[in-house]
Amino acid sequence: MRVDYETLNNTIASLTEGETDQIALMATVACEVHHSDARFDWTGFYRVVAPELLKIGPYQGGHGCLVIPFSRGVCGAAASTGRVQLVPDVDAFEGHIACASSTRSELVLPIFDASDQLIAVFDIDSDQPDAFDEEDATALSQILHQVFAK
Repeated sequence: MRVDYETLNNTIASLTEGETDQIALMATVACEVHHSDARFDWTGFYRVVAPELLKIGPYQGGHGCLVIPFSRGVCGAAASTGRVQLVPDVDAFEGHIACASSTRSELVLPIFDASDQLIAVFDIDSDQPDAFDEEDATALSQILHQVFAK
């Protein structure tokens, strides 16, 4: 069953109301999104920690890559362009970083704070090919904006 984005949005809004700590917010969002849909095998954040550099943040699932430069992989592409990366086949994405060999498709969303500064990317991996679509990208982007751009 696919995620009910209205319910997910309401749950996350309720759980994060009044919270300002980014790590606490990321941990809560990662957990709620991860458990909302069986397609989501790895769900987590890569935080901007230095110019052109991401480091792993709160996540759900197996291990993730610890450090990702903006110049590498799907997460790096989302960070460097500021655009959602919807990748139906990770093997066809030039420069894909295989943190888990089981990953077949990926959705990565850039996250901006209230000052429009990139603070992180939100990465969702699936063991299913072509697991994500524009509905996922749009709904998750809206949820992330409501949590982090306030």
